[in-house]
Amino acid sequence: MKRTIWTPTFAWLAAAGAALVFAIASPDESNVMGRLPQFTAKRLDQQSLVLPGQLPADRTLALVAYTRHQREEVQSWIHGMSLDAGSSLPWFRLSVVNDPGSDTARSEVERKLLERYPQQAERARMVPVFTNRDAFARAAGTSSAKHAAVLVLDRDGHVLARAEGPYDEAKAQALRETLLARQD
Repeated sequence: MKRTIWTPTFAWLAAAGAALVFAIASPDESNVMGRLPQFTAKRLDQQSLVLPGQLPADRTLALVAYTRHQREEVQSWIHGMSLDAGSSLPWFRLSVVNDPGSDTARSEVERKLLERYPQQAERARMVPVFTNRDAFARAAGTSSAKHAAVLVLDRDGHVLARAEGPYDEAKAQALRETLLARQD
């Protein structure tokens, strides 16, 4: 039985090539955790900003609601993390609304939000986003738009940590640790 020297060499090269392909094609941490897409928005206080580049800090807490029924979930995080008590944590709210397709309809949504958030401090933290809710949820790495999401974002839009649903102390602690972690 004659054995050639090339068979083991080809097998080794094939294995090395497959490993290289998997290393290149495998998702990195930012793809797994999600990423906030870049967009221009206007806070309710009428200040324009480009997100995520103009986030208020290197790491910022974003409270994301996809429907008005999720306001209670978002409020539970605000109260649970004492964000409404003069917290030094950088945070803001995103209200992700399915884009109605016209400026008139978007203005009507904004008018309703202005009625709901009459305080200047609330308006400065509220950013309505008109886009596809489900696509936004997928990009942010959340399971769906069925629950509010709490995200720790960096200025590149990478989701560094996340939680979904109502306030949970253990999840809040993990978010705080990520939010306050030093960047190297």
